[in-house]
Amino acid sequence: MITKIINGVSFELKEDFDFDFLSEYGRVFTVFYKQDSGYLCFGVQDENKKLFLKMAGAATLESNVSIDEAINRLQSTVSVYEDLRHPKLIDMIEHKEIKGGYLTVFEWFEGECMGKQYGFFGKFISLPLEEKLGIYQDILLFHKHANECDYIAIDFYDGCIMYDFITKRTMICDIEFYRKKPVVNTWGRMWGSSRYMSPEEFQLGTEIDERSNVFLMGATAFQLIGGGIDRSFDKWQATERQYLTALKAVNAEKGDRYQTMNEYYEAWNKA
Repeated sequence: MITKIINGVSFELKEDFDFDFLSEYGRVFTVFYKQDSGYLCFGVQDENKKLFLKMAGAATLESNVSIDEAINRLQSTVSVYEDLRHPKLIDMIEHKEIKGGYLTVFEWFEGECMGKQYGFFGKFISLPLEEKLGIYQDILLFHKHANECDYIAIDFYDGCIMYDFITKRTMICDIEFYRKKPVVNTWGRMWGSSRYMSPEEFQLGTEIDERSNVFLMGATAFQLIGGGIDRSFDKWQATERQYLTALKAVNAEKGDRYQTMNEYYEAWNKA
């Protein structure tokens, strides 16, 4: 293990890497290096703006994939971000090969991540109900858009939700596993947080379709507005009609859920 220091910011790697490319974008003010994805992420700033840089190629401490796999996966995300451009999705500005790896460059968003690993989950859950309903509406709008672009949302969870507590803006990030339809479960237990995953995402050979994303949106409602995996009405903070709508969405049987994202979206807004 080695410790690197760039512009006074330190982080750890398994082995050294050439980070000369960073100076092109400004001074590093923060580094995210403890993800298991194999990516290394930097916040950089020049005289005019901040940027978020995500790169693959360095040997990160907690990676659960090979360096080549991380590079190939990061390259494959480019088309996903380009296809799904949306006002609620972090904008990819640039992507390119670097010495020993690959780099993607995003706009910087002045917000906090809901992911439990970042320490702000409790702050999200403690927000007033109306604010949480607004965040959820933004999440619904983006996934309605993704569905209209023929994409299935895979591995969406707390860590994909960012929120600026001052301006009350929501943004979506980390959509790298979203895939074009049709999608079949070839893994058994797919990527993702079990709190958000439909039963078919644990079953080898099953189709992951629009009804799977209906389940995802229902599970997201329970994470934000209810008791998480405890889907009892006692833990629910909104109306009974909204509760029953979300509960139908997370039915274990596909045929008993809302059959399309539009159907769920309309039912939720009516509720």
